[in-house]
Amino acid sequence: MAKAPAKARPAWSCSECGWTTAKWVGRCGECQAWGTVVESGPASGGGLSGGAGRSTTPTAPRLAARPIGEVELALVARRSTGVSELDRVLGGGIVPGAVILLAGEPGVGKSTLLLDVAARSADAGTRVLYVTGEESAAQVRLRAQRIGAVRPDLLLAAEGDLGSLLGHVADTDPGLLVVDSVQTIASAQVEGSAGGVAQVREVAAAIIATAKERHLPVVLVGHVTKDGGIAGPRVLEHLVDVVCQFEGERHSRLRLVRAVKNRYGPTDEVGCFDLSDAGIVGLTDPSGLFLSERGAPEPGTCVTIALDGARSMPVEIQALVASSATPHPRRATSGVDGARVSMVLAVLESRLGVRTGGQDVYVSTVGGARVQETASDVALALALASATTGTPLREGVVAVGEVSLTGQLRPTAGLERRLAEAARLGFTAAIVPASGADGLRVPAGMTVHRAGDLGEAWRRGKDTLRDPAFTAVVEEELERARSQRIAAGLPTQG
Repeated sequence: MAKAPAKARPAWSCSECGWTTAKWVGRCGECQAWGTVVESGPASGGGLSGGAGRSTTPTAPRLAARPIGEVELALVARRSTGVSELDRVLGGGIVPGAVILLAGEPGVGKSTLLLDVAARSADAGTRVLYVTGEESAAQVRLRAQRIGAVRPDLLLAAEGDLGSLLGHVADTDPGLLVVDSVQTIASAQVEGSAGGVAQVREVAAAIIATAKERHLPVVLVGHVTKDGGIAGPRVLEHLVDVVCQFEGERHSRLRLVRAVKNRYGPTDEVGCFDLSDAGIVGLTDPSGLFLSERGAPEPGTCVTIALDGARSMPVEIQALVASSATPHPRRATSGVDGARVSMVLAVLESRLGVRTGGQDVYVSTVGGARVQETASDVALALALASATTGTPLREGVVAVGEVSLTGQLRPTAGLERRLAEAARLGFTAAIVPASGADGLRVPAGMTVHRAGDLGEAWRRGKDTLRDPAFTAVVEEELERARSQRIAAGLPTQG
């Protein structure tokens, strides 16, 4: 007697990362998120093991395995996007068939950047299809007209249906596809509204399959959550080839693009852009945004060279110390870590006697730059000491190094690259940790001052001739000499 077929058991999957399980659990076993495991349908009877449950669904023809050296590389030849800073992040250009996910906060300039990329690609003879699901075609046309991106080979479609989108791809046969955004496209084959977990997964899978089949490069715009993560299922980041983050403060012109994942290149490059009313422009040398106009040194400023990926960028740290009108002094920061500022203030008071307990302290960076690495500790400490004492630093000096709780300076990575960038920008002196500086190649025209602790760094960095304490001593000596000449009946002039 034949056995009755077993009933299909329900399957459960995580709405965040796509992890599946045969039974419900409260916590995802992959991403450890709580309450995200939901029923996704009956479990498949197929599997890797044999038996009556083996699937009989026909599979695609299997290609013969070949030696890796015989695999053709012509299909992965890079093509420039026309924007050098974006090419830098992508590893030299865009690869045919690659799917790029560009995510960023609303209003940061994602659509403006991609419209500029589309126009430049059209100028190079590539037909571009720009699909917008968030705006009308007229709105995109207005933006394109404002930034000068109207081109005959730039095709525009306002669609929210996956089938229509794929139909446009088949009709126009573009060389580049831009979808703005993936969360606004919905498939009629899947229940739920656009932006849902199942919809995003289905839409992304269909677009990726089309990209691989046609060797069509695709750029997908992605939304972000309030925590800054990419919205939608985590499996979306695993499906695409490149994940880029578009960063920038809403009230700042500076924009940064960095690769979080890149199957075709490195992830240590950063692209810098200047966003204005006329559009977005790549900054090959962004030092003009990060440094104030170079004049006579003022108290409370110090420059450091930060490493963001493989890029060296100057950052000017400014500090202001003022008397407080409240029992609890303020500690306000912008562009730097507030906890790091508190630690440096404690080290300054303990090791150098620089006291700011009853004063308000404000610390900021120029141009909206953000400094997270500990190599900026010395510059931060010198800026605070300079602001507290009213003594400016020497002209043309930069500071690099980490400050420990004992006041010692600790070595930092990439010191030679930082010094080379400082020399290129015209700085003539650098304060670096004494440890780890053996065999250091110093750029021509630059003097390196090695300091073992924060006190030595402060003595080497400050402008002694403009030090109020030094000036007071000099004036006291001059007054004493003047009194002696008067007592001796000698003239006081000359």
